[in-house]
Amino acid sequence: MSYLALYRTFRPTTLSEVVRQEHIVTVLKNQIATGRIGHAYLFCGPRGTGKTSIAKIFAAAINCETPINGSPCGKCAACKALNDPSNLDISEIDAASNNGVDEMRDLREKVQYPPVAGKYKVYIIDEVHMLSTGAFNALLKTLEEPPSHAVFILATTESAKIPATILSRCMRFDFKLIPQSDLEERLRFVLDKIGKKYEPEAIAAIARAGAGSVRDMLSIADTCVSYTSGVLTYADVTSVLGSADFAGVATLCGAMLAGDTGRAFESAETFLSAGKGVGTLVKDVMNFLNACTVAKTCRDGKNILALPDDSYAQVEKIARATDGHRLLRATEIFAETEQNLKYSTSPRILFETAVFKTSMPQTDYDIESLIARIASLEEKLANGNFTVAAPKTQGVQTIEAPREKVEEKAEKVLEPTIDDIAAPPDEEETGGNVYFDGGFEPPKPVEVSHVPTPTPKTTVVKTVEKGDAKATFGAFLRSLRKTGRNGVLFTICMDLDSAYESGVFTLYTSSETIYKALCKAEHAALLKDAFAAIGLTENEYAVQYKGKNSDNVNSGVEKIKQTFDGVKVEVK
Repeated sequence: MSYLALYRTFRPTTLSEVVRQEHIVTVLKNQIATGRIGHAYLFCGPRGTGKTSIAKIFAAAINCETPINGSPCGKCAACKALNDPSNLDISEIDAASNNGVDEMRDLREKVQYPPVAGKYKVYIIDEVHMLSTGAFNALLKTLEEPPSHAVFILATTESAKIPATILSRCMRFDFKLIPQSDLEERLRFVLDKIGKKYEPEAIAAIARAGAGSVRDMLSIADTCVSYTSGVLTYADVTSVLGSADFAGVATLCGAMLAGDTGRAFESAETFLSAGKGVGTLVKDVMNFLNACTVAKTCRDGKNILALPDDSYAQVEKIARATDGHRLLRATEIFAETEQNLKYSTSPRILFETAVFKTSMPQTDYDIESLIARIASLEEKLANGNFTVAAPKTQGVQTIEAPREKVEEKAEKVLEPTIDDIAAPPDEEETGGNVYFDGGFEPPKPVEVSHVPTPTPKTTVVKTVEKGDAKATFGAFLRSLRKTGRNGVLFTICMDLDSAYESGVFTLYTSSETIYKALCKAEHAALLKDAFAAIGLTENEYAVQYKGKNSDNVNSGVEKIKQTFDGVKVEVK
């Protein structure tokens, strides 16, 4: 007997042997048990997930006289007749090679004939999406209202290419990819059956390469079994797959993620000069970056990756030393490179560009790259590893000033004098409007360690006529501007109210904050000098706070003065 490939030898013959797809198996079992068989089924999903196998099992089960748990018994007359290759009750049609209108017209004519051995005549049309538009139209009416003895099972990997008119006439089942744990279990069962010894890491590597497909996994395993006569090891699997050396890939990815451009290029050139394909290298780099992501984010990363201890140690070390944004950007770069390889005539240059771009994030303006660079700087600052290089000087002799003179100079800078504060403009510069000068702005407060109380020289501006509050207030402001030279105080005083009360020139404010500011010692000294310059002594002026009841008090005082003329009234 000629040798059969593993995926053919271990093809499921009952629904219980199907790996996963429980949601589909359960529905089909219940239909067989109740006899509610549909006339058209659509099996769609990735390759190697059991579409054709389940179709064959279901076709035999609905014709079986005594099905067992939804599967054919294999012993009745119908099962034995269906096992004969010459039987035409179950027909498999490859739509890839029979995709014309004539083939579908022929099918439409043959479907009218009743079955020979069983109850149903089943047509399994594989890769049905390959049919032409005319072929779909020829199949349409028959698929909608076939004879009672006809059942159609359509299988496809690209359901999007099937017309909606066909989809609406079928009972659809979506197959899913097989989890890696189930693939590993199935592979161990197969290798144990054929008596092949293996390492657990080798099983995990083959299952991971299968990428959710049982057929792909068994095809790879078939090659690996023939590769070695002894125990199947992880190194044997990587050799069969054509993957680059794991340690070399780790060196390449570690150098790229660390920003060591030179070492990264050396590793890349080593692989390329050894004849490794660029497509394989890109795939290996992406797998390693994915492993780093799993190790960095998952607590049970070691069991998920199922790598040898020394290999996982390398992955974990690189993952811990790499920022998450940097790792994400590196994966994006090589994913884009893998896509561009399909259209490139220089794959080697494309791969080297990806290595260069990943190892030099300063040349990449993607947001993830910028965030990774900022995170790196923050980490250096936090650890105290950030240093600033001193500026280079050529032919310049640096003279260090004595420490005492430097401190003395700094002290002088920190203690400005009253002359350093700009005064408001003179009357001649503003056209006589000294109260509201558009160009005058009070200086911003300066934080100083100690500002001494200013002792400006008293300068007599003009003696005013007592009793005229408006003229006195104007003269006071001009005097304050010339003598006090304090822009903040001048601005505060501009908004004050003024009046003569009992021969005393009084400044009023309704703000408690401004009143407290005017009562400060340094401000009181400046006000005293300003009033002295216009001929008013301390007993001839006052500053008062006008509270809530101040208007009532003032009106009451005025009434008392009118009633008791000649009596001195003092408000306290």
